[in-house]
Amino acid sequence: MPVPHTAFAPEAMSNRSLRAFLHGFPGVDEVGARARAQDLSTRSIKTTAKAEAIDLAIRMVDLTTLEGADTPGKVRSLCAKAVGPDPADRTVPRVGAVCVYPDMVATAVEALRGTGVAVASVATAFPSGRAPMEAKLADTRRAVADGAGEIDMVIDRGAFLSGDYLKVFEEIVAIKEACGAAHLKVILETGELATYDNVRRASHLAIRAGADFVKTSTGKVSPAATLPVTLVMLEAVRDHHAATGRRVGVKPAGGIRTTKDAIRNLVLVNEVVGPDWLTPALFRIGASSLLNDLLMQRTRLSTGTYPGPDYYTLD
Repeated sequence: MPVPHTAFAPEAMSNRSLRAFLHGFPGVDEVGARARAQDLSTRSIKTTAKAEAIDLAIRMVDLTTLEGADTPGKVRSLCAKAVGPDPADRTVPRVGAVCVYPDMVATAVEALRGTGVAVASVATAFPSGRAPMEAKLADTRRAVADGAGEIDMVIDRGAFLSGDYLKVFEEIVAIKEACGAAHLKVILETGELATYDNVRRASHLAIRAGADFVKTSTGKVSPAATLPVTLVMLEAVRDHHAATGRRVGVKPAGGIRTTKDAIRNLVLVNEVVGPDWLTPALFRIGASSLLNDLLMQRTRLSTGTYPGPDYYTLD
């Protein structure tokens, strides 16, 4: 699908120009999107390929704890699991990142120093996004100063749904600048956007504002990372790459709990944007409970039996 033409010069940006761009896309075929996602979700994967897919999915996990009861001890424990998911099997790969609240970034950075596992932090008044811009910038700068290499920001869904696209665009631009060298993942909270057309528009808005990744959800709103929604976001990334040559990542988050869920997402990535995106640099899965199921399925493939339900730590 061709991306609508727009000059997109920052000095000429306005709600009118953004509306013309975002509403220049044809409507999403909702029935078709659901049907294609369903069709791809039924693809069978052979044993060898499944083992490779499980290891790839582990490397793509953003192991996450975003609870009010989080403690430094819990974060350090999660970091240890991120580096060595199965202490009895050193062949298990490390996860992509550990994602925590800004006040826990320093703890995670210290625990993960030298391991190659990134530290991600939610920011901008997660999960609501309801805060003054000054607070959102301070939130981001604090996390980056403490060592976060990735920032997961939430957009102002109220502004987007009311048609104030310029406010959303300018906030993403400002947060991207505050990130410095850190990568920016922009959370759309697709469960609140309501329609696939809105998901497509929000994806393109975030991408054009400088997002390094577009992310489905905070994990606090249902529905979260459904396959049709992820499909629409992958198509936006694909079309942007075709138009500009720039690659942007995608991160489904929320509700992905089983190995089957993870592999269905990998199939979707391969079919929609191609194998170049089958890397943690361009695809992540936000999850808190997925890793244990991946580890159980990995053990079953190698030994023929499942480990006991209490074999792995609860996250």
